[in-house]
Amino acid sequence: MAQKKVGVVARIRRALVGKPIPTAQAHQERLGPLLGLPVFSSDALSSVAYATEAILGVLVLFSMGALKEQIWITLAICLLIIVIATSYNQTIHAYPTGGGSYIVAKENLGETPGLLAGAALLIDYILTVSVSIAAGVAAIVSAYPSLHPYLVPISLFCIAVIAWANLRGVKESGTAFAVPTYGFILCISTLIIVGIFRLVGGPAVHQHIEADPGAIGREANFWFGFIVLRSFAAGCTALTGIEAVSNGIQAFRAPESRNASLTLRAMTALLTFMFLGIGYLSLHVPTLTLYSTSNKNYMSVVAQVAAHTFGQGSIPFYVIQYFTAAILVLAANTAFADFPRLASLMARDGYLPRPLARIGDRLVFHNGILLLALAAGALVALFKGELDALLPLYAIGVFTAFTLSQAGMVKHWFDEKSKGWRNRAAINAVGAVLSGIVAIVILSTKLVEGAWIVVILLAILFTLFRTIKGRYRSISEQLLIEGEPPKRPAKHTSLLLVPRVHRGIVRALEYALLLDPHCRAVHVKINDKALPEVRRLWEKYGEGVPLILLPTPHRSLVQPILDYVDEMLEEDPDQVITVIVPEAVSQKFFQKLLQENVAQQLRTALAERENVMVTNARYFLK
Repeated sequence: MAQKKVGVVARIRRALVGKPIPTAQAHQERLGPLLGLPVFSSDALSSVAYATEAILGVLVLFSMGALKEQIWITLAICLLIIVIATSYNQTIHAYPTGGGSYIVAKENLGETPGLLAGAALLIDYILTVSVSIAAGVAAIVSAYPSLHPYLVPISLFCIAVIAWANLRGVKESGTAFAVPTYGFILCISTLIIVGIFRLVGGPAVHQHIEADPGAIGREANFWFGFIVLRSFAAGCTALTGIEAVSNGIQAFRAPESRNASLTLRAMTALLTFMFLGIGYLSLHVPTLTLYSTSNKNYMSVVAQVAAHTFGQGSIPFYVIQYFTAAILVLAANTAFADFPRLASLMARDGYLPRPLARIGDRLVFHNGILLLALAAGALVALFKGELDALLPLYAIGVFTAFTLSQAGMVKHWFDEKSKGWRNRAAINAVGAVLSGIVAIVILSTKLVEGAWIVVILLAILFTLFRTIKGRYRSISEQLLIEGEPPKRPAKHTSLLLVPRVHRGIVRALEYALLLDPHCRAVHVKINDKALPEVRRLWEKYGEGVPLILLPTPHRSLVQPILDYVDEMLEEDPDQVITVIVPEAVSQKFFQKLLQENVAQQLRTALAERENVMVTNARYFLK
C-alpha cells in the first residue's frame, strides 16, 4: 500500500502533540489511581500551600488573640472536606458516566440549577488556571524579583506548556505531572512528620506574631462570629478541585467508578493530613510573620514552617520551596482535565457549541483545552498576572456548584430510596447547608472586591446556554421531515466558470457535462487583450458548450457572476443552479503563495444564495 503524504501543518502538529491514537487503543490511554491522582488532585493538594495563611490573614484583622482560633477553623474545614468528599464519592457510584455537579443538579433539580452549576464550574475552572499560574509565577518572582516586569509573559508561557501537555493526551500529562505532584506530597508529609517529632518532648514554644501594623485589629469592631465565618470561608479554598474526580470518571480504567473512588479517597486523606499538619505546625513557629506589604523578604507560612523545621537555607528548605512552586503552577492541570470534559457533556446536551463535544485524534477534547487556555490567558493578561487582583474572584463558582450538587444528591436519595438512603441523604444535606453558607459568606465579603464580576459572568453564561440550546432546537425543527417530503426541483442548470482555458478547465468541463449535457460556461471580461485567445481555445476545446461573456465595469471577478446567477434565479426561482468552480491545488506551501485563487471568495459569496449549489472541480499542480 502506498504511504500517505502528510502535509506541512500535519507534520508540525504531529511533532508537537504526537501521532493520532486509534480508537481501539482508547482503553490503554485511561488512568489508574496512581496517575489519576496527579491529573485530578493537583488543584486540591496545592491549596495546602496557601489555605492556612488565608485563615490567619483574616483572623489577624480582628486581633492577635484571634489567631488561636486557626486550628479550630482548620479542623472544621477538614470535617467539611471529609463530608464533601464522601458526598462526591457517593456521586461517583450513583453517576458512573461522570458529569459531577452539572449532571446531578440537572437530573434532580431541573434545567436551571443544572445550567447554573455548569456555568459556575466552567468559570471556576478558568479561574483555577489563572489563579494557580499567577500563584506559581508569584513564587518564582519572589525568588527572582527582577522577573516581575515579565509576570504576564511567564504566566502565558506556563499556560501554553500545560495546555500542550494535555493536548498530547491524558496519560502523557499524568506521567509528566506525576513527579512534581508526588514530590510535593513527599516534601510536605516529611515536613509534618519531622516537625511533629521535634515538637514531642521539646520545650514549649512561646510564639511571637509579626504582621503589618495597619492590618492588626483593623476590623476589631466587627462581630467576632462574622470574622470567624470569613476566615472559615477563606480557608475553604482548600476544597477547590475536590469535585474534579467525579467529573472525570470516564478518564479512569475499568472499573471506572472503583478507580475514581480510590483516587478521591487518597486525595481526601492526603489533603486532610497535610492541611491539618501545616495548620498545627504553624502554631509552633517561634516568630510567625504574616503577609506584610512593608516586608520585601516575606516568606509564606509553609516556607516559615520549613525554615523552622529544617533551617532556612538548608537543602530540604529549598527542595520544599521548589516543589511548592511547581505544584502551584501544575494545579492548573486539574482544570485542563475537567473543563474540556464538562464542556463536552454540555455540548452534547446542546448548551455549548457542538465542536466542544468532539474528541481529537489524541483521544482528548482538544477544542475544550484550547478554549480554556485562551480564556485563562485572556484573564491573566487582563489582570496583568497579579495574584491579589485575581483572588477575590476565586472559589465562588465552586461552592455554588457544591451546594447545587449536594442538594441534587439529597433529592436523588429521596427518589431512589435504596438501602441506607437516609444516612446518605443526611450527609449530602449537611454538605449542602455548609457549602451554601460558605458560598454566601464568600460572596458577601468579596462582592465589592471584584466578586460581582463572577455574578455577571454567571448570568451571561446562563443566558448563552439557553440561547445556544434555542438555536439548536430551532435547527432541529427546521430540518424535521413531517408530512410531504420536500418538493423536487423542476429544473437544474450547471454553470462552469472559465477564467482561462487550459488543461485544468478542460477537465472541469468534462465533469460539468457529466452533471448537465446542456451546461453553460461563463467568462468575466477582465482582460480584453486575452479575450481573443480565450475564444480561440474555447472554440477548439469547449465541446460546443456556449461561452457567455460577462462585462465587469469595476474589474471585479466575483460581482458579475453573482449578478448573472441572480438574473437566472429571477427568470426561474424554482430551478437549482450548480456553479462549478475550478480550483488549482498546489502540493507545497510556498507554491500556494504564488497563485491567485478566487475560488474561496466565490464559494463564500455564492453560499448566501438558497437555490445555488457550489462544487469544486480541483486540478493538481506539482
